[in-house]
Amino acid sequence: MRKRNKLVLVAALLAATVSVFADDLIFRGTISGEMLDFKGLNETETDAVKKFKQTGVNPYNGNAEVIKKGESLFSTACSGCHGHLAEGKLGPALSDDYWTYPKNATDKGLFETIFGGAEGMMGPQRGRLTQDEMLQIMSWVRSIYQGDPDKAKWLNN
Repeated sequence: MRKRNKLVLVAALLAATVSVFADDLIFRGTISGEMLDFKGLNETETDAVKKFKQTGVNPYNGNAEVIKKGESLFSTACSGCHGHLAEGKLGPALSDDYWTYPKNATDKGLFETIFGGAEGMMGPQRGRLTQDEMLQIMSWVRSIYQGDPDKAKWLNN
């Protein structure tokens, strides 16, 4: 009887472990630390978004066509606060190696900040931009980086 209970327990632990590794990453708000809510969005997740949610790495980084789209989106959605070249204005600069929130040095962290918002005037972009548009903007921001390459965690993934 004991052997059977041990086998059942091992099987349950193995199933739970496989389940955890098969699921997407957990995304948390930069300020609250609470899990971000992706339910109820009026959008279809693109393949890039699905891949990003599994890896935490933006598949658009380095894609010249998407970077150009990201620049256009940044101009309309972000430049009012962050400046036309992400040099900083009301909001912080985004092209150097100083991050107000250190987690923004990773693609996952930057996405969490954009999607869920930050302190001050940076409200959540959930529902204002699609997740795919956020990834496009992030690819442009990463492409104009002028800081220390060793601090660019997205380059070292």
